[in-house]
Amino acid sequence: MRTLLAAIAIGLVALTAPSRAADPNWHVTATVAESCSCTVACPCNFGGEPNRNPCEGNRLIAIKSGHYENVDLGGVSFLVTFTMRSWSKIYVTDNVTDRQMAAVEALLPIAFAGFHRGMLSFTKAPITMDITEKRVRFSGPESSVDMEVMRGFDGKSVKILNLPNPAYQDYTQYKSVSHKHTAADHAFSHSGTNGFTSTMDVGSKP
Repeated sequence: MRTLLAAIAIGLVALTAPSRAADPNWHVTATVAESCSCTVACPCNFGGEPNRNPCEGNRLIAIKSGHYENVDLGGVSFLVTFTMRSWSKIYVTDNVTDRQMAAVEALLPIAFAGFHRGMLSFTKAPITMDITEKRVRFSGPESSVDMEVMRGFDGKSVKILNLPNPAYQDYTQYKSVSHKHTAADHAFSHSGTNGFTSTMDVGSKP
């Protein structure tokens, strides 16, 4: 009887215990650039709620180094156009390999779950980007952002330190000059709204 109970207990542990071996190995260090429809500074980046609903945005994620399992993701960039908690369209640079495209798609629900939910499309597309300390411009087939840095004391750019999200480190405050999405099914246009650049450094735990 004791042998039978022990066998049942072992079986239950095997069914309920998480399998760490099944967890994917991944890490991403990226530059993030975004403009949204919130006023400066966007409360979402501080763990709050948007001050304009619906919150509409364009986010560029330019991976400097990283991997998903054995697929190198260094140099891969993608643009996310979204209405928060409603829909998103994701465009990956058209020079990626099929393996990199598949790796980014596998990474979305792990590292970018908010954008993965409600995703309307996931496609390759040409993406342009020009990121400097003074101005940031990036665009895709239906979306474009032009934003300029905000100046603080002594003319230096406004920096915000130690935000609660690992995607929003080395945060520099910008303000949009133009922030658009021009698709027939969803369209928006804003100016003078929140913008930022940051460093994202996230990955699976050993």
